[in-house]
Amino acid sequence: MPIKVWIKAARLRTLPLAIAGAISGNLMALAEKKSLHLTIFILSVLTAVALQVLSNYANDYGDFKNGADTSERKDRVMANGEISEIAMAKGIKYLVIICLILGTTLLTVSIKNIGVSSIFLFLFGILGIAAAYFYTAGKKPYGYIGLGDLAVFLFFGYLAVMGTYFLQTSTLNSHIWWVASAIGLLSVGVLNVNNIRDIETDKLKNKITIPVNIGHNNAIKYHVFLMASACICFLVYVYYQYNHPLQMSFLLILPLFLKHIMALRKAKKEERISYNMQLKKLSILTLFVSLIFSISQIYFS
Repeated sequence: MPIKVWIKAARLRTLPLAIAGAISGNLMALAEKKSLHLTIFILSVLTAVALQVLSNYANDYGDFKNGADTSERKDRVMANGEISEIAMAKGIKYLVIICLILGTTLLTVSIKNIGVSSIFLFLFGILGIAAAYFYTAGKKPYGYIGLGDLAVFLFFGYLAVMGTYFLQTSTLNSHIWWVASAIGLLSVGVLNVNNIRDIETDKLKNKITIPVNIGHNNAIKYHVFLMASACICFLVYVYYQYNHPLQMSFLLILPLFLKHIMALRKAKKEERISYNMQLKKLSILTLFVSLIFSISQIYFS
């Protein structure tokens, strides 16, 4: 089976989102503690990417098995017949193993002494793998009952950012949770774009998401709320850590978010490519703002 098909199933446009959380946690640790363990940095980013790819494979598999994806979905490899059910199931198993290896190695490198914290982190890692799979796969996928936004906020925000920060510093004695909240909200925004795009098809397949529940127009308003709340969370962190005006340099990116929102408002329901473009742009914007914000804290805090 061509490798390009597996790459397509990995949905590269979503990977910047996974990287953003890990990078934020690591770089904020550098900003506050003035040190960075390079091996932890690399392993945490690799683990985040592996979990995202696992989630995307499981999403393709689960939506196909549950009937949410049909042959009309040209962007889904199983619905298109490009990857068989057996092959995807094997791919998911291999990725679970890779995630376990990477996660265990990360913990081994990070935790000096086996204790309660290391046990909790291991359990959270297992929970992350389970969450990646059961979002749309399994008999009762939680993504089908409107819990996807909450899961993305917790795992892409709190677990990714605060988890990597803790691995670098062995403490959470910080205002880092504001940054985690911001990254989590932006990540939910990416999911929201995906769900706005799929409102009509999700309704037909009885897949309940927040946009399905509140409708297209209110989903756009919800999206504005997510973007604005993320910016406020960044500003609150700066308020507590303020030392220099350039710590707020990330605000220069605000016009890009406004442009994204305007484009999303203008996107036509029947044009999936418009939503896919905004999904990709917001994913990249999330990584971009996480880098700008973190670097500004490193140099000016």
